[in-house]
Amino acid sequence: MRVQEEEARRRRGKLKVFFGAAAGVGKTYAMLEAAREQRDDGVDVVVGFVETHGRVETEALLQGLEVLPSRSVEYRGSTLRDLDLDGALARRPTLILVDELAHTNAAGSRHAKRWQDVDELLAAGINVYTTVNVQHVESLNDVVAKITGVVVRETVPDSILEEADEVELIDLPPDDLLQRFKEGKVYVPELAEEALRHFFRKGNLIALRELALRRTAERVDAQMRVYMREHAIEKAWPAGERLLVCLGPSPASARLVRAAKRMADRLGAPWIAAYVETPQQTRLPQAAHDGVIQTMRLAEQLGAQTMTLSGQRMSEEILAYAHTHNVTKLIVGKPTRGLWKRIFIGSIVDALVQGSGDIDVYVISGEREPTPAVTPVRQRAIPTDWVAYARAVVAVALATGVAWLMSPFSELSNLVMVYLLGIVLVAMRQGRGPSLAASVLSVGAFDFFFVPPRFTFAVSDVGYLLTFVVMLVIALLISGLTLRVRAQAETARERERRTAALYAMSRDLAGIRGRGELVGAVTRHVQETFGAPTQILLPNETGRLEAPIGAVPSPAYPLDEKEQSVAAWVFGRGRVAGAGTDTLPAATGLYVPLIGSTGIIGVLGVRPTDPKRFQDPGVLHLLETFAGQAAVALERTLLAERAQREQVEIEAERLRTSLLSSLSHDLRTPLGAITGALSSLLEDRGTMSEATRRDLLQAALEESQRMNRLIGNLLDMIRVESGTLSVQRDWQPLEEPVGVALIRLEDRLRDHPVHVRLPPDLPLVPIDGVLIEQVFINLLENAVKYTPSGTPIEITATAVDGAVRVDVADHGPGLPAGEEARIFEKFYRVPAATATGGVGLGLTIVRGIITAHGGRIWAENRPGGGALFRFTLPLSGPPHVGVPAEAEVA
Repeated sequence: MRVQEEEARRRRGKLKVFFGAAAGVGKTYAMLEAAREQRDDGVDVVVGFVETHGRVETEALLQGLEVLPSRSVEYRGSTLRDLDLDGALARRPTLILVDELAHTNAAGSRHAKRWQDVDELLAAGINVYTTVNVQHVESLNDVVAKITGVVVRETVPDSILEEADEVELIDLPPDDLLQRFKEGKVYVPELAEEALRHFFRKGNLIALRELALRRTAERVDAQMRVYMREHAIEKAWPAGERLLVCLGPSPASARLVRAAKRMADRLGAPWIAAYVETPQQTRLPQAAHDGVIQTMRLAEQLGAQTMTLSGQRMSEEILAYAHTHNVTKLIVGKPTRGLWKRIFIGSIVDALVQGSGDIDVYVISGEREPTPAVTPVRQRAIPTDWVAYARAVVAVALATGVAWLMSPFSELSNLVMVYLLGIVLVAMRQGRGPSLAASVLSVGAFDFFFVPPRFTFAVSDVGYLLTFVVMLVIALLISGLTLRVRAQAETARERERRTAALYAMSRDLAGIRGRGELVGAVTRHVQETFGAPTQILLPNETGRLEAPIGAVPSPAYPLDEKEQSVAAWVFGRGRVAGAGTDTLPAATGLYVPLIGSTGIIGVLGVRPTDPKRFQDPGVLHLLETFAGQAAVALERTLLAERAQREQVEIEAERLRTSLLSSLSHDLRTPLGAITGALSSLLEDRGTMSEATRRDLLQAALEESQRMNRLIGNLLDMIRVESGTLSVQRDWQPLEEPVGVALIRLEDRLRDHPVHVRLPPDLPLVPIDGVLIEQVFINLLENAVKYTPSGTPIEITATAVDGAVRVDVADHGPGLPAGEEARIFEKFYRVPAATATGGVGLGLTIVRGIITAHGGRIWAENRPGGGALFRFTLPLSGPPHVGVPAEAEVA
């Protein structure tokens, strides 16, 4: 893993950040000076974008440096200049200068922030020099706001500074910086006066300078810890820390996240941001849910692991998770409830402190300025759903009817149970508001219909008032518990649904081998889970992403050039982009890279109907989990296909080698004999007798026929291997191919008597006569080659169930034990003294022809000695056309 990380880092460009406390300290000036030094050393340096703010000294340093033309963007009636990212990637210099890292790009740009442009340049292997001020660091955003009274909107994730290869602090004392302001060397005079009155006061500059120095010192300390870890130097801390910050719908949660990030950096510890979804939280307005999602995304950007927990009490779930995951420090916000609410209702902070045990609890104060309070959606308790409330009234009426039937022979306490049963049913089916209404109506109905005096709300016994109160309290408790169980069941069902979806896809993918079927299964499961059109894009031979051929279903939505470019960007960078993200948000689809063990193998595309849904880290993580499973399955398929191709290449190479070896030997012998015979005839001066001349011509003819058979076998083998062997079957007697084979081999069979026994009642066989003739020729030649002269060869045929079985037997030495199946392999030859050589393809061709006819062939040793080859020919084929009567008479 470390080797892979080092390799990825080696391919990535180097980032150097010129870091300062405020504008005007000389970051851009120092960056340009360093760039000029690199240019003088022969480095290819290009100025991508530099903002001089009209400073003469800065503009002078630009002289002599290549400046990349900026990109013009029309925005709200004005023309803005910005970095031309595509131009920079096309120019591909060794080093590029990009000023103001925290800048926000104009609408319509590929990335929302300039730091994302820089990240893409680094991923392309281009070194980058950039500048940033301390107030733009995301984790320090709220601290800077408290110091200066100004909320900085343009921020940079801390990970950019943490992953930078070099951070150079550009420091300037506050007095010198203020003097530069007064001299107009930072901003134009009008802007400088405004800045001096607000942001750039001396006290602010001192505090910002301290933040910049501390941040730089923390980076140096982190580098030292990395060095100690890499060199196995014992750490100063005997045990590691783990932080957990508790998030909620409060706007102050973002401040908790930033505080946790700073604490985690100081401790060098991992940290977790957890949000507990209680039944009360589910009733929050949509704006509060969106705020929670944004806070969790902020935590992820700052390097936290985000978790969404479910439970009845936030404190119990937080403590259970903290104890399970060895959390050492909890970070929570200061309680906002009043004293009396804390006494009677309780406080999350108090519950965490009491149950924390050895875990330290840090309480962080919230913002002092007023923030809008987040309250549950009360209108849900108002009777807007009249059907549900009507059903509650009907349930109370039914309970009253049942109680009325029971009243003559039952106590009043039993009647109360009937009403409680009705309340439970309403709470299970209709929700909180109807269950509360049913509780109140049940007490009123019980009083009106059953408590003396009946049919009035008056009571004769004051003790019944306590009964009413207890009945109402019990009804409310039962309805509350029922609603709580219902909420837990819904949460469990949602978790079960997600788990079942992942399990179902894993189970389906485990049994699929074809790429098209696998892609179809993945897209089907993702679409069923997220309710959005889905497709998988894989690179073709040219590297362009497209839906693989044979995938079912077909592409869920069309890919225009815009969507294609977004998918290609994700494939090249390995990061999520598209709808609902900060990268290329104008796309209609959301694209997730399919990352396997060997790298990025494709892209999973989803076109959401509501992009905000995928801004929820839990939903996005689930989609990434699906993508991870799909990547593993696709990688397995791709590796299997690659292994199959390699095996085919190995077999082809082995075939090529064997062919060359066989041809070099088996063709040289007949060619040598033919050449010798013909050269002797040509050089004859009349001294050679007629018998000798005839013998030489006969030898040349036999060797040429031998070579012809050899080449014929090679051509037949190519037809068998390539699958182009065409079988033209026709019903005919088996005697025909046997007779033709014997005639063609008449000369070679002179020393081997052949006994043919074909029963007269042997049925016609659907065969290709030419191919079956070749089968008999190869089998007979094989018998002649491996048996002594004078030994007979026998050919018999027998009708068996639905087929004809043919036996070709000899009286030679037989087959080596255990080699009965191998003799049909390509280039396999049994060593024998009587063998005259060969390529070793004859029996392989025989097996291919018999297989093409639908039969099978095998070999075995005869009990009395010799080899026996048996093959079957099925009696199924084209329609059997009988011979006309006229032909039989003729």
